[in-house]
Amino acid sequence: MLYYILISVLLVTLELVYFRVADKFNIIDKPNERSSHTGIILRGGGIIFYFGALVFSLFCCEYLWFTLGLTLISFISMVDDIRSVSQRIRLIFHFSAMALMFYQWGLFAFPWWAVIAVLIVCTGIINAYNFMDGINGITGGGYSLVLLGVFCYVNEYVISFVDSRMIGTMIIAVLIFCFFNFRKRAKCFAGDVGSVSIAFIILFLLGKLILATGDFSWLILLAVYGADTILTIVHRIMLHENIGLPHRKHLYQLMANELGVSHIGVAALYMVVQLAVAVFYLLYPGYMVFAVVCMVLLVFYIWFMKKYYHLHG
Repeated sequence: MLYYILISVLLVTLELVYFRVADKFNIIDKPNERSSHTGIILRGGGIIFYFGALVFSLFCCEYLWFTLGLTLISFISMVDDIRSVSQRIRLIFHFSAMALMFYQWGLFAFPWWAVIAVLIVCTGIINAYNFMDGINGITGGGYSLVLLGVFCYVNEYVISFVDSRMIGTMIIAVLIFCFFNFRKRAKCFAGDVGSVSIAFIILFLLGKLILATGDFSWLILLAVYGADTILTIVHRIMLHENIGLPHRKHLYQLMANELGVSHIGVAALYMVVQLAVAVFYLLYPGYMVFAVVCMVLLVFYIWFMKKYYHLHG
């Protein structure tokens, strides 16, 4: 308990110090054509996720290679929040970070083609998580909190796959961020440093769980975000759009922008749906449930777009 009290005080302090630094150096998020907000807000508040993982690593001396990888990917994301970084430089840092995480997992003992396949999947997951961070409370806050809660339950009652203090530390970091972001008028946004770092952390935990169980159906813990991201990409390809350009066509963006649902309402809906999916899977684990859930999400996405996409300007 003392550990978690100290961690909470330290992380709150670090977040408040960052706010002063961001304010002094004008690290802000200005609205653009794809934004779902209208005011100027501090950017990069999600750096607390990196701080949380770093503090855990320093206190507990666990997962040092992963922490080094997280440092690389958080650094380049923070730089990108301040000034634009070329795609090539970002990829070098991302691939280097994932190589370190793979080493922590012990993945290099597997065939080379398996490593390449995992690299492609992990790159897609990190980018998808970043794409989904577009409204208050959704990625750095609510959705990640649900996943961490599920990881905590699984680690305690299903199979021990990671040091429980890591999950507890990250839950504290996310709760602190939620205090400043999960509200109608956010104090800060996660920024790339936040969405990418929490994606990297979630991915590390998910990978540890899959390796411990040998069961890839745990990917269902990312089913809601995965469905929104993958199907939106498919939709944009069908519309002959350049999928590399910014847009506001995600399902959550249509709900928040065209339908006028509050950011908090949309974020809460994603939390509830992913939690329901996780609970259903824990009750009835297996690839069949994974397939059924994916099919249901596919049908819902198609229905929603047919009904409401015409509202998109």
